[in-house]
Amino acid sequence: MSRVGKEPIAIPDGVDVDVSGTHVTVKGPLGTLTHDVPAAITVAREGNELVVARRDDDRRSRALHGLTRSLLYNLVVGVSEGFSKRLEIRGVGYRAQPKGSSIELQVGFSHPVTVDAPEGVTIEVLQPTQIVVKGADKQQVGQVAADIRKIRPPEPYKGKGIRYADEHVRRKAGKAAIGAGA
Repeated sequence: MSRVGKEPIAIPDGVDVDVSGTHVTVKGPLGTLTHDVPAAITVAREGNELVVARRDDDRRSRALHGLTRSLLYNLVVGVSEGFSKRLEIRGVGYRAQPKGSSIELQVGFSHPVTVDAPEGVTIEVLQPTQIVVKGADKQQVGQVAADIRKIRPPEPYKGKGIRYADEHVRRKAGKAAIGAGA
């Protein structure tokens, strides 16, 4: 039995979960999210908990058991608390500015780069060098943060670029002087 899959998911107050066949809909204060459960997995609501079980001990069923439970847990947490990713901008002259629902990045190119926030995701600029991506869908928040980071990833020599707040960039030594007259 999957250690992750057999844990029930607690449903907090203010969150409504509707299970109809293989379709699960979760509604909460931050929005509505849906997920289609694979046919090998069953989801049942028992009181204030969601229980995820598998129909057989097939290899594929065992693989999907914990995954499905984690995805449903992320839906419940997303509509009740939400998810966020913090990004830092490092480099001389590198900065971000809010422009309505999008942001404008100055990260060493000859032109500013505009990033639009998709529906369900908000992008906040706390300081000119700090960005926070927030939303209810964990996958979408992570994808938007990764797309922003991909515009100018941190380089290993000076550390300039856009990085996650908790990311460690391994630095490399630059060119070493060989010696005079060599």
